[in-house]
Amino acid sequence: MSGLAGVLVAERARLLRFLAARGAGDQAEDVLQDLWSRVAEAPQAPVADPVAYLFRAAENLLRDRRRSTLSRERRQTDWQDAHVGTHQEADGERLLIARERLREAQDVLAAQGGRVAHVFQRYRLDGIGQAAIARELGVSLSSVEKDLQRAYRALAELRRKFDEE
Repeated sequence: MSGLAGVLVAERARLLRFLAARGAGDQAEDVLQDLWSRVAEAPQAPVADPVAYLFRAAENLLRDRRRSTLSRERRQTDWQDAHVGTHQEADGERLLIARERLREAQDVLAAQGGRVAHVFQRYRLDGIGQAAIARELGVSLSSVEKDLQRAYRALAELRRKFDEE
C-alpha cells in the first residue's frame, strides 16, 4: 500500500483517538471508513504533509456528519410540529385505548391475587430485587419467582388478546 492509503493504515490508531477526543464516540470507525473510501476514490496527487491532510479530512468528515445529523433532526422536528394538529384526534383515541388497556392489565393482575400484583409492582415498577421482595413479604425467593411467572403468563395472555383486536 502506498500514498495516502498507506499513511491512513499506519495512522489508524492515532486517527481513532483523535476522533474520539472530538466526541465521535461510536462513529469514529464509521468516519475512518468514509475517509478510507474517499482516499481510495481520490485521484493520486502528491500531498505535502499526508498525516496532517488525513487528520484535517477526518475532522471535516466528522463535522459534516454532525451537520447532517442536526439537519435531519431539525427536519424531523419541523415535520412533527407541522403535523401535530392533524393527528390530535388520533392521539386522543390512542390515549383512550392505552388507558383502557392499562385498566385491563391492572384487572388481570388483581385477578391473580393481591400478592402476585404486589410482587409484580415491586419488581417491575419499583425496581426492587426479588430477594428483597421475598424478605419484605416473609416468603421464599421461589414464591416470589412463581408469583412473577403467574403475572407474566396472565399479561402474555392479555397481550395475545390485544393483538387479536
